Amino acid sequence: MTQHPSPMPPDDAPLVRLSVDRAIATVTLDSPGNRNALSARLRSELSAALAEAVADDGVRGIVLTGTGPVFCAGADLKEVAAALQGAPTEPAPELPEIFEQVMGAPKPVIAVLNGAARAGGIGLVAAADIALAPKSATFAFTEVRIGVVPAVISVPVSARMHSRQLSRYFLTGELFDASAAAKAGLLTQAVPDRDMAHAVDAVLQGLRGAAPRALSRTKELLGELGSGALAAPERRKEAFTRMGELSAEFFSGEDAAEGRAAFFEKRAPRWAR
Repeated sequence: MTQHPSPMPPDDAPLVRLSVDRAIATVTLDSPGNRNALSARLRSELSAALAEAVADDGVRGIVLTGTGPVFCAGADLKEVAAALQGAPTEPAPELPEIFEQVMGAPKPVIAVLNGAARAGGIGLVAAADIALAPKSATFAFTEVRIGVVPAVISVPVSARMHSRQLSRYFLTGELFDASAAAKAGLLTQAVPDRDMAHAVDAVLQGLRGAAPRALSRTKELLGELGSGALAAPERRKEAFTRMGELSAEFFSGEDAAEGRAAFFEKRAPRWAR
């Protein structure tokens, strides 16, 4: 069967949707036409939806998911290229702020993947407290292949993934599947596609059965017990600042320009052998 690309939503259609059912808020990335890329507008709407869910006293937990075949493709490379050429950009929260909203939320955040995740999209997965993905989902840190460094996402990702697998996948940019992601610590569980609804329901039923104050304090406790970037907000802030500077340095460099050109022209970058 021939697959056709998902249509882009109308300009006034929301890119992120929020719904609440039985104490669970679901935040859905709904920009399948560009694979739910983290454009400025999507980041703004995502930040607002997360803030609204956190502020709702009736919400016990937050599900983060997406529409279409891809959970999140990472940065919107067209927008990045335009910004580097001087095009005006709308004010929007940057990725460190989004990740901190998820990691620092007083309510559990569950990433429920609808498909593949790449680059910054994997940062969202790592920032979440619990992450479930169908076994058909794939992952890749593609930054090195387009001439940039996975700097900002290294803060949440390094707090999740085992160091050997982290080194391999960061350095090679190779594709890995959901089972490998679970073994590496990125996912809580890789689930047979047909069983995703049951697996998600089991987690949500657990959250619905928990006392709200105890749930919030337990998430805080997990941060206190953790190590590295997860442990303390001030350490996360420092790490995000340093990694943001490193990311900006590479995104504005010659290799990144060549990497974006190769991506858009559907060819190998000049350094590929």
